[in-house]
Amino acid sequence: MLERERQIEGSDNGTVTEQNEREVGRVYLVGAGPGDPGLLTCRGREVLETADVVVYDRLVDPALLRLAPAGAERIYAGKGPGEQVLTQPAINRILVERAGQGATVVRLKGGDPFVFGRGGEEARALAATGVPFEVVPGVSSAVAVPAYAGIPLTHRDVAASFLVVTGHEREGRDEPVVDWKALAHAADTLVVLMGVAELPSIVEGLMAGGLPASTPAALIQDGTTPRQRTLCTALGQIPHQAQEHGIRSPAILVVGGVCSLRSELAWFERRPLFGRRVVITRTREQGSELAELVGLLGGQAVELPVLQIQPLPDLRDLDTVVRHLDGYSWIVFTSANAVHIFFDALRRARIDARALHASLVGVVGPATAASVRGYGITPDVVPERATAEGLVEAMAHRTTAEQRVLFPCGRPVSDALVDGLVGQGLSVEKVTVYEAQADPAAAERVRELLAEPVDAITFASSASVSHFLDASGAEGRQICATSRVVAIGPVTAQAAQALGLRVDAVAEHASMAAMIEALVGLVGA
Repeated sequence: MLERERQIEGSDNGTVTEQNEREVGRVYLVGAGPGDPGLLTCRGREVLETADVVVYDRLVDPALLRLAPAGAERIYAGKGPGEQVLTQPAINRILVERAGQGATVVRLKGGDPFVFGRGGEEARALAATGVPFEVVPGVSSAVAVPAYAGIPLTHRDVAASFLVVTGHEREGRDEPVVDWKALAHAADTLVVLMGVAELPSIVEGLMAGGLPASTPAALIQDGTTPRQRTLCTALGQIPHQAQEHGIRSPAILVVGGVCSLRSELAWFERRPLFGRRVVITRTREQGSELAELVGLLGGQAVELPVLQIQPLPDLRDLDTVVRHLDGYSWIVFTSANAVHIFFDALRRARIDARALHASLVGVVGPATAASVRGYGITPDVVPERATAEGLVEAMAHRTTAEQRVLFPCGRPVSDALVDGLVGQGLSVEKVTVYEAQADPAAAERVRELLAEPVDAITFASSASVSHFLDASGAEGRQICATSRVVAIGPVTAQAAQALGLRVDAVAEHASMAAMIEALVGLVGA
């Protein structure tokens, strides 16, 4: 739509005037949920994937920001105890300005935008200037955080009602807005958001209103995340024990008989990797699978890609080879990267998978096998031992001397496969199709990401070990020495050991599932 000149008032920096006759974009007020990125709604994901601008809060998981296009502008608008990067009027102004420039703007807010999220204020600012907007509700922390702590807000015979209230009073008011004494018996379950700073006065008011000091209560910090901590005790003991245990914001207070059900219903904190911090050094594209598995088991995946997979700029050798596949008895792959680049070359040549009819296909590892199957080809040989030597052994009884083998591979690559096949009398044509390069951002991010204690570090290739150490230096070696090191296979383990690292576990198979099994065995709760 086209909008003529409008103004937004109430900015702490005066007024903002938009240009005349300009196409206006749209603003989406999106609830990101309380912390676990898996709680983002399907609609929230849809609009994030189309965003030109993302304005996000302090408690938004960084994984959600990666859903936005790489070129999208990301603006931090975090607010917390003693922290305010942008005032609310300034945030309102940014939303109006960017939409006025024709951008699709996502305002990504923790929890639900309209549950103590000031989404109503932002919506009014947009409505006042004629900017189109849409509200995408989110999972409120008032409901999700107690659920992740094993506390249902209602339960037959225990609680038939609940009430949600803010514990954070608006600055500048002479009198408190919340009458805690009056709320003591307003509902069976009371949920207090943002109440850590005022915890003593909140508890005092509730008890003054008639709630016994023995009333079950729970204080849940960093709910729905691997950092979640739950203090469950009597209401009268909450302020003292919260201070003793160092409970800090963000935390939610739950008061009522339902808190006594936690001992039976706690589930999130009992997952095998709960609270464990696991560094993943794979490329961003490949590391997401392992990160997702770590998250599903309650761990905190710290993605630190130290490698970038880059197809070679000149793939003319591969383009020539794919036009003559009938001359090869075998095509072998040792990585999913090579598989994707190989089939991209087929597509460029306007050739489909039928061109492989005369060739047998051998692969190393279940992930590589899955990639091949994704293109409609069932591998003929997938060795139980997911190594180059394992593939050589598995192919031995199916090959004859002088057969030709095509090996699309990356750089660097071990000579074990080529030497083994040549030793069987085969003719191997190795075609390099990609290169594993150091991620230039790794050195900058490593100290930031590894500033907190690490429980385990995973390495999925020899190159990832060397590049990690190059990026992190002495600090990286110290971290490896004080945490557990998991390698995806014996070749990677040997490379790590050759560089002076202790390897605590080697995955039985070259797969993410096997890596997870090794992790759980080492650091599982």
